[in-house]
Amino acid sequence: MRNRPIPGSSGLVREMTLLGDPVLHTPCAPVTDFGPELARLVEDMFATMYAANGVGLAANQVGVGLRVFVYDCPDDEDTRHLGHVVNPTLVEADGDEIRGPEGCLSLPGLEAPTTRFDRAVVEGVRLDGTPVRIEGTGFFARCLQHETDHLAGGVYADHVTGWRKSRLLRTIRKRPWGGGASVLEG
Repeated sequence: MRNRPIPGSSGLVREMTLLGDPVLHTPCAPVTDFGPELARLVEDMFATMYAANGVGLAANQVGVGLRVFVYDCPDDEDTRHLGHVVNPTLVEADGDEIRGPEGCLSLPGLEAPTTRFDRAVVEGVRLDGTPVRIEGTGFFARCLQHETDHLAGGVYADHVTGWRKSRLLRTIRKRPWGGGASVLEG
């Protein structure tokens, strides 16, 4: 029997921020207020992530420039990792560099081969301010790196290079929201 509510079950689905919106390309501010507004944001982020069939979501993806992300992501052994991190810092990223398909809810319907480390460690705090350390491998490590990139003002497309980047930029420009492609050029 479940002792806790399902994350996102009381949250509202928020509008997704798309590539080109300045909040996606600006480093997020640290969370300083650990009150009910933060709890509501995290609950809404879970609801939004689930509605979009995502495995992770950063606050700036719903237009809020604060350092917080949520996740419900499997690793390569199909172990489910579920939680949130406030004021996360990527403290380790190592192991093999793996190029694999990566997508983003803020670049809907697209993915590109992106190189990430096979192991990542993020440290931060929970909603109540208690410290948390999250270690991930495989696909979950990719998720941790992806979400911390968002909070630094980046998107996965920043890691795509060469002809793959050119192809991705062409595809983005064809999308209704593709005006944001210019932030990836240069």
